[in-house]
Amino acid sequence: MSAAEAIPPGETGCDQLLGFTIALRHARGRVVRLGPALDTVLSAHDYPPPIRHLLAEALVLTVLIGSLLKDEGSQLTIQAQTQGGIVALLACDYRAGALRGYIRHDAERLAMLGANPSLYALFGQAFLAITFDDAVSGQRYQGIVPLEGDSLSQACEAYFAQSEQVPTLIRTGVKWDGRKCLAAGLLVQNLAEGEEGRERLHVRLDHPEWEHVAVMAGSIRHEELVDPALSLEALVWRLFHEEQEVRVEPLAHLSRGCRCSPEHYRDVLARFPDSERAEMRGPDGLIAVDCAFCSKIFRIDV
Repeated sequence: MSAAEAIPPGETGCDQLLGFTIALRHARGRVVRLGPALDTVLSAHDYPPPIRHLLAEALVLTVLIGSLLKDEGSQLTIQAQTQGGIVALLACDYRAGALRGYIRHDAERLAMLGANPSLYALFGQAFLAITFDDAVSGQRYQGIVPLEGDSLSQACEAYFAQSEQVPTLIRTGVKWDGRKCLAAGLLVQNLAEGEEGRERLHVRLDHPEWEHVAVMAGSIRHEELVDPALSLEALVWRLFHEEQEVRVEPLAHLSRGCRCSPEHYRDVLARFPDSERAEMRGPDGLIAVDCAFCSKIFRIDV
């Protein structure tokens, strides 16, 4: 879109992902809004409000970062694990529009906290691991950073700054109306010019082009992100309508994508020795497998 063509607000298009590029500013971005797919993930467990909010934010971040992968079959996994924290494990992944997530926490200790516990109160000393599984090369890349800051979003920004050296701005918003949850997010990055013999832009946090984009993107408000009457295209237009050109591209329709199935677990269990499988069997001779992501129990005959 150009500065001369405004995009009017339209339907929100929940569970949609939009990519955009500001070529003259050497920047790219993603904006996502989750609705029914998010509710489906959350419905697998009766999460209390702070955990529900945390998982909603984590799923938005997983989509934003996972959508940066070029190959459709590649996967992005975000994990945060602690020893002794109220949140023992947070795990989310994204692949080709399918997302899933799960949080294991201590409900009794959580109940002793206030209504809006801090990230440190939930995790204590923890680390955030972001793993990229490349579908083409079969290689796995992982970056680990301390889980610090006021939110998961800040921790992910720190990951890009420390592990990737890519200036990145992330904003997220979560809204709960008592019945349904809506979550959205914006990610904007500085792109390297990559020209031989020149300093790469992505190692210069003070580059004027990036400073301009970061100021514009940082002006987004929580109310705008979770406004069901504001389309993703209109949201991008509000932020960057003064730019000469902003290219937008719908990327994926999003859905809950738990990959559990009897066939999958049968294949996994077949890798165990006979003696270990014998110990797993119940009185009926079947092995019960509980999927933490979708809360289903599969009884497998191996």
